[in-house]
Amino acid sequence: MFEDFDHDPLFTPDQLLENRGRVAIFIDGSNLFYAALQLGIEIDYTKLLHRLTGGSRLLRAFFYTGVDRTNEKQQGFLLWMRRNGYRVIAKDLVQLPDGSKKANLDVEIAVDLMSLVGSFDTAVIVSGDGDLAYAADAVSYRGARIEVVSLRSMTSDSLINVADRYVDLDQIKDDIQKQSKGNVPYRSFPSLTIIDSDKPR
Repeated sequence: MFEDFDHDPLFTPDQLLENRGRVAIFIDGSNLFYAALQLGIEIDYTKLLHRLTGGSRLLRAFFYTGVDRTNEKQQGFLLWMRRNGYRVIAKDLVQLPDGSKKANLDVEIAVDLMSLVGSFDTAVIVSGDGDLAYAADAVSYRGARIEVVSLRSMTSDSLINVADRYVDLDQIKDDIQKQSKGNVPYRSFPSLTIIDSDKPR
């Protein structure tokens, strides 16, 4: 009786995408960075934003990351992000006893998810962190659709289980990776209020 559920989806991918409404994007920068390392690619953040918005109306794209204030290259990258469609939420890295540095932004992502309920119709969570599952589930009960985009090997089942749609980064890596063209700077793009999905990416 239950064996066919994995093979016979109730809705086609096109049906799932046609009613996304206003989209808010929440990117766990550290999680995405390590996923890109696993995939062996460098993310093109212009392409990523176009791919995640997918022709829908973008409310806002948040990028959460730990920062090293002394790292000029990172500061330049975050400045580019702020000027090219992303709202950057930065938190200072904390050094752990083992010498590594980390900044956990799960709380910030969860709070923003909850506080913006009603302003968006679809939340796109770019993270595989299971700690976000409870907040994502609560948001879905308030009427929003939840899409999770992450690398499957780094994604908690609990987060996938509360999502209306799951996208494996491995399946879209060709759409979001930078093309090697030497030292070409990031290219900016115009307003992202409306993005035409028919335009080539």
